[in-house]
Amino acid sequence: QVQLVESGGGLVQPGGSLRLSCSASGFTFDDYAMGWFRQAPGKEREGVAGISSIGSGGFTTYADSVKGRFTLSKDNAKNTLYLQMNSLKPEDTAMYYCAAGRHVGPPLWTSTYEYWGQGTQVTVSS
Repeated sequence: QVQLVESGGGLVQPGGSLRLSCSASGFTFDDYAMGWFRQAPGKEREGVAGISSIGSGGFTTYADSVKGRFTLSKDNAKNTLYLQMNSLKPEDTAMYYCAAGRHVGPPLWTSTYEYWGQGTQVTVSS
């Protein structure tokens, strides 16, 4: 059974940093595309960063709004996906979700993913 558990969210001041973690189980990590998404109140869920499966090249993609500030990484030994978030802005405030999927599709599209975690809240405020 595929399980994704996010952690690491919290309250941070503008300009601060957070590192989100997604602990994955129930599947072979490298066989799946993995991604981070976020959803603010009243807005649609949007892709933040994604990495394709090893079979699809293992490429990392970022949304324009976070390029240069966020970094996605994987620790295959721990089956854990990370999202390092620096220079955080109030507009980054949202619930952040980890996702996994076997579909071959754009890494930042929700339709690429079948499995979702419960989310972790990130609030950027002074």
